[in-house]
Amino acid sequence: MKTNKSLFLLALIAFLGFSNFAQGQPPRGPIVVSPKVNPDKTVTFSFLAPTATTILLDGNQFGSANVPMTKGENGVWSITVGPVKPDIYPYGFKVDGVTVNDPANTYLFPNERFKGSLVEIPSDSPAIYALQNVPHGSITYEYYPSVEGSTGTVVVYTPAGYSKETAKKYPVYYLISGTTDTEETFWKVGKVHLMLDNMIAHGKAKPMIVVMPYGNPMARIAEQTGKDKPSDVMSRDGEDALKRMKLFETDLITNIIPYVEKNYRVIANRDNRAIGGFSRGGGQTLRAAFNNVDKFAYVCSYASYISPAEMDKSFTNITANPAKTNKDFKLLWSGIGTEDFLYKGTTEWEAYLKDKKINVKTYAIPGGHTWMNVKQYLNETLPILFK
Repeated sequence: MKTNKSLFLLALIAFLGFSNFAQGQPPRGPIVVSPKVNPDKTVTFSFLAPTATTILLDGNQFGSANVPMTKGENGVWSITVGPVKPDIYPYGFKVDGVTVNDPANTYLFPNERFKGSLVEIPSDSPAIYALQNVPHGSITYEYYPSVEGSTGTVVVYTPAGYSKETAKKYPVYYLISGTTDTEETFWKVGKVHLMLDNMIAHGKAKPMIVVMPYGNPMARIAEQTGKDKPSDVMSRDGEDALKRMKLFETDLITNIIPYVEKNYRVIANRDNRAIGGFSRGGGQTLRAAFNNVDKFAYVCSYASYISPAEMDKSFTNITANPAKTNKDFKLLWSGIGTEDFLYKGTTEWEAYLKDKKINVKTYAIPGGHTWMNVKQYLNETLPILFK
């Protein structure tokens, strides 16, 4: 039995230890809740910065570019905007000229550069990408041996039932995100996993595996060898851009597809292999598909194109025999927003294909070069893959 003196000493040690712990903690300011989505679809953004001079809200995809915020007595700056159309939007703050994400929000946009915060405005009825009470698939991160001795990364979606129905094989959709995006963007922002969960559960899409690779292997090689990240390409169809796209194509064909087909239960033939992508990923999609017609039967281009000049130079295999091309590709799909900066080039490419008697399914909607539009492209294409 401990004596009273022993108990006193233990209590004193515990008190001193707690005091030291407390003194070592950073000072705590007001608890900040941000963003706060209000019932009327307005959104309140807040940021704690007692010593800041100016703070601007930057969320131009929902119409709030560099909007001044108001400082409260407790050092919390805030602003309410909207109502905002239901969707998922990136945003950030500019604090005395420095762009930062929202420290009160863990929901971030995967990106090679600035990782903006994300806010989801829910719709009154469930959105196409909403989490619903249906069987859910799984997301897995994979590492694989990649080009030039590097280690590559892919994110893989497997549909509900994959782990239980061990004799069943599935078609595969290779889905490539855009410039500065990462292998996480199609599921963290595009919500392709939830869209497929919902579609498969309601019989609107075939169960499929989705493989989401990182589209910039040159940057990954530089990172893993201690070199500077390569600068952005100046032209989407210039020599440097085409070189980088070819490197990705090589990685896809010689490394990613064999790795997936070795480690996942896939139906390993072109009729059960689709490829699609957004922006730069769309350009990679088209070139990889046109250079490897034996590999893909379904091709989906989201806000991207190949110029007629490049088609005439490099892809006469596609245009010289339209009957064969139309037979080879069960689906050649192109979607674009009418306010997208690639709208003119995309529609010119679509017209070029139609003039060459190539079957291309086109889809134009309002909006710009955004992931809000990408979800609409997914909504149109996922149900018609592998049908």
